Formats: sequence, C-alpha cells, structure tokens
Amino acid sequence: MTTSADVMIIGASASGLMCAIEAGKRGCSVIVLDHANKAGKKILMSGGGRCNFTNYQIDAENYLSHNPHFCKSALSRFTQWDFLALIEQYQIPFHERDHGQLFCDESAKDILNMLLTEARLADVNIQLNTEITAIDKCDHDTDHGFDLRTQQGHHYHCKSLVVASGGLSIPKMGASPFGYQLAAQFGISVWPTRAGLVPFTLQPSDRAQLAELSGIAIDTHVSTDKQGFRENTLFTHRGLSGPAILQMSSYWKAGETVSMNLCPAITIIDELKALKQQRPQLHLSNALHHWLPKRIISTLLKGLPLEVTLQSLSSPQLEEIDEYIHHWKIKPNGTEGYRTAEVTIGGVDCDALSSKTMESSQVKGLFFIGEVVDVSGWLGGYNFQWAWASGWCAGQYV
Repeated sequence: MTTSADVMIIGASASGLMCAIEAGKRGCSVIVLDHANKAGKKILMSGGGRCNFTNYQIDAENYLSHNPHFCKSALSRFTQWDFLALIEQYQIPFHERDHGQLFCDESAKDILNMLLTEARLADVNIQLNTEITAIDKCDHDTDHGFDLRTQQGHHYHCKSLVVASGGLSIPKMGASPFGYQLAAQFGISVWPTRAGLVPFTLQPSDRAQLAELSGIAIDTHVSTDKQGFRENTLFTHRGLSGPAILQMSSYWKAGETVSMNLCPAITIIDELKALKQQRPQLHLSNALHHWLPKRIISTLLKGLPLEVTLQSLSSPQLEEIDEYIHHWKIKPNGTEGYRTAEVTIGGVDCDALSSKTMESSQVKGLFFIGEVVDVSGWLGGYNFQWAWASGWCAGQYV
C-alpha cells in the first residue's frame, strides 16, 4: 500500500517544520519524515537550551556561501520581523543579548511547541523513527513526483519532495550526509563540507603551554588576513573556544595563523606611556594587570620584559610590547570537527537551486532548504533565520 501526499519533507528540522506549516496553510497535504525519535532536536539544544532563534540585524554579509547573493531573496521575503510576529502571537517571552541576538527567556521548548502547534493547525502529519532507504523519480506519471521507501517497508508518493535533513554537525543528534547523497543521486552538485562555528585545537607544544589558562575568558579581536571578530575568547583544556573563535573558525583555513588582539579596547603603547609619566617605578607586569588577568600575562606574555620598570623601557621596547599584545599569534592545529560544530560549511550548490523557490533547476519538484544548502550563518541566530526564511520560501511553491 502506498501513502500519497502533495508534499513530503525529509527532516523535522527548523526549516522542515517551517516549510511544512506554510505548505499546509496553502491547503497541501503534507507529511514530514524524520529518522529521529523527536522533532526539532537541534532547536531544543540550541543556545544552551534557550534557542537563539534570530537576530535583530540580519544581512547577507552575515552568511558564507560560494554564491554570496543567493540568500538575499529568502532573507528579504521572510525577515526576522516576520518570525518575531509569530513569537509575539504566541506570547513567548524573549530577550536581547549582545549584537542583536534574541533568546527565549524560559526554554527552547517554547519555539518547538509553537512550530508543532502551527503544524497541527495546518494538518501536517509528522512521522518520527522513520528511516528512508530509497527515493526514485517518477517520470512516467503526469505529476512527475517521487516514490519513497522506508526501512519499515512503507511506500510513499508525493508531487513535491523537500530535503531539510541538515548538515553533518553534531552527529550525536542524528546528523548524516543523507541530503548530500540525495543531491548527488540526482546529479546536483555539492560543495565540499567542513565544520563551522567550532573550537580550535592546538599544536601539542601550544596546548601544553596554554593548559593553565583553561577556564579564562577575555575580550579579544581575532583575525586572519580576510576576516576578524571582536568577542570573548575562552581558553579550554583542549584549545581555544568562545564566540570570537567560533566565528573565526568558519573562515579559517588549515595552516593559517590567527592573530589575536588581547586588549582591543585600548592602545597599549599610549596607556603605558601615560603610566610611565605617572608611576615610572611600576614594573611592566604590574602595569599590565590593569587590563589583563595575571595568568594571561605570565603565560602568553612571558617573552616580554615583565620585571623591568616602565621608566627603563625604551620607545622601541614599548612599540614591541604594543605589537606583541595587539597581534599575539597562534597557528591552530585544526578544529574539533563536526562533533562540536554548530554548523556545516558547504553543501548543496546554490547555483543548482532557485533563490526564489529553493527548487532544483535540474529536477522538477525537488527542493533543498536549511543547513543542507551551501549557506552558513554567523553565530548569533543567523542560521535559524536562514532556516525559517528558506523553509518559508519553499513552502510557498511546493
């Protein structure tokens, strides 16, 4: 026996649920299939359980893609304000953190419950614990639909098939390459993938040197030749983490050196020259305690003349100190990989999709949305906004 629907969506993800809701509102019969035992698992775990669901400041510049213009259409047609209208309709309390990031006051469950309620109102059928084993295009029938088979032996048929299966990040949550494999099956190009928004690991010698800094977080500006972010850097027992590092990891290429401004709020040479006039007998180490934790000074800056008085420092020495602190260098060994990555960089080639509908230009009726597509956002609610926007757009056309 075959179960038929107008639309079938693979993945009860943020983008998948949004697409299902919109398609259901249009009167389509919609079935969502997911291999997990619970819908929206990544929604529930995001933002420390508070779900950083969008950002007040959304722009194409906040996204990485081989086609940097692709995301503009979706983001302009379903904006952060549109999602906020839904949040306010459900009276979900939320708050703003740094850089326009919006979080639930209470729990990420509020977002998921809202989506599941909207899905029920739109008569969406969500089927969990369902693993797909085969998908075939039906070019012999009039609607050119798709046949799906599951591990349980069920057969499905649909006119439109939407892939919202996510990327490779956090495999313990059920991440898989399913979406990329399906794209390849239908001859759709896929950009190589890598982990993004992920901590750096260190070379063994650096790791040993920095081990005693574990748990310390400081305000930094972290940069490579092409990109930079000012946020906190967290030193861990494995390497470097914190918002600045996670942001940088999406742009970093293996072998690149990372520059870190340890005191981005001030110009060290100006501050030291002023202190040199006021307290000439102050040792450099004690002077630096005004701006940096003691352990940072003794570990990262031990190559500086820390026990010399400010009076004794020459202008060239002050310039060297300034350069060292504002451009402290380290070459990461790598990243922690998909295990802890918040997003997958790369994916289904945007040039193979319509930016208006998210439909494949090669395979009629096949749509790709969310993280499986080669659009990856910064830390701060940008990836959820891409999920809502891409899902909403596809939902208008499936």
